[in-house]
Amino acid sequence: MQGKIIKGIAGFYYVHVEERGIYECKAKGIFRKEHVKPLVGDDVIVDVLDEGEMIGNIRQILPRRSALLRPAVANVDQALIIFAIVKPNPNFNLLDRFLIRMERQNLPTIICFNKQDIASEQEKEVLRCSYETCGYRVLFISALENEGVEEVRELLNGKTTTVAGPSGVGKSSLINKLAPAANMETGDISAKIERGKHTTRHSEMIALGEETYIVDTPGFTSLAISEITKEELGQYYPEFVQYEPYCKFSGCAHISEPSCGVKEAVAEGRISKVRYENYKVLYQELKEMKRY
Repeated sequence: MQGKIIKGIAGFYYVHVEERGIYECKAKGIFRKEHVKPLVGDDVIVDVLDEGEMIGNIRQILPRRSALLRPAVANVDQALIIFAIVKPNPNFNLLDRFLIRMERQNLPTIICFNKQDIASEQEKEVLRCSYETCGYRVLFISALENEGVEEVRELLNGKTTTVAGPSGVGKSSLINKLAPAANMETGDISAKIERGKHTTRHSEMIALGEETYIVDTPGFTSLAISEITKEELGQYYPEFVQYEPYCKFSGCAHISEPSCGVKEAVAEGRISKVRYENYKVLYQELKEMKRY
């Protein structure tokens, strides 16, 4: 029987099987011997041990299309990053850190700004200009008023999408609109593992439809990018690429060098000043970091 791991806690894996439900499974010892760890998002073959109690063993992990480390999840097709337009105001530095991480993993990313019902057109336009010019798909929604939710659903259809964002931006509200049954399914799992259903230490996959899943991840307030160097940083700002040939110096850092194509594009409004200022902050952070 084939299914998909939707959650893993303390050696137990919860496998969703289309039209049958969620099975509580252990992984066979062969995985430990081969140093292979099942991940949320893995497609697996399950041997049913008790149909009534919906208990089984994971016998095989099917080949992965992709695997992320943070969050640890397999077979993801895209990322949906959710921030609020207002209340709280978006932390652009945090947003850019997330985008850098997704660029590093070659994962297409959609930026979803919530709470448009209490935001001005000017506030929305600043965000649109800052991020659409980078090549990202930008959505404005109101989960509370159910505005734009169907557009999000269409973009998720047929894909596995990791969903992330800081606390308080309406991520849970959007997920509940997309998957009203999610609370019930989460509660069923929580009853088995005797944990609260709002546990934030683990990622959880939620089925929206056939071949359509979202991975709900813990809210974050900080995000390290210490695995990259200051010299690599610019390559994760896709809007820089077309202007770098106009830099006078090869390997230009776009900070203090004269005749810099990127800085000229910023001055002319072709690159977002918000994005460029974040780039400078992150560059300095990486420059001051000790390398061991």
